[in-house]
Amino acid sequence: MVDAEIAQWVEQAEPFVTAALGAYGAGVLTRAEDAAADATVTLGRRILQTVWRRRDEPGRVALEQAVANAAAEPDAPKAAGLLDRQFVEALREDAELRSQLASMVQAAATTVTGVQAGDHSPAVSRSRIGGDNIQIGHVGGDVRISRN
Repeated sequence: MVDAEIAQWVEQAEPFVTAALGAYGAGVLTRAEDAAADATVTLGRRILQTVWRRRDEPGRVALEQAVANAAAEPDAPKAAGLLDRQFVEALREDAELRSQLASMVQAAATTVTGVQAGDHSPAVSRSRIGGDNIQIGHVGGDVRISRN
């Protein structure tokens, strides 16, 4: 049961951690909170720092190496897998950490950060719109994006 919960948490935390690594690179573990940082990046940084602080010295070194590898090669499945293994190891060893991190991810999932684009437009939550890109979070139903 615990392993399934850990795997689910790792999957839920991955977008936040990836965003933090993309924004801060390997320095994410020591980066102070930036008021201008996106909420996703901030949560990813907080997750990584929380895990790092709860590890013993060898665990910290292993996590630092996994973070450095993932930051250097963000699209490499092997680097992401090494980072995931660090999370799994930390979470297996520390029930309190599992609870703390689950609360952090759950709070982010229930936070409403919506944008309304007009009087009769639906709210858009946990999505990003910028430049030529639209990132859509969880979608319930049909999505149509067309050029007028």
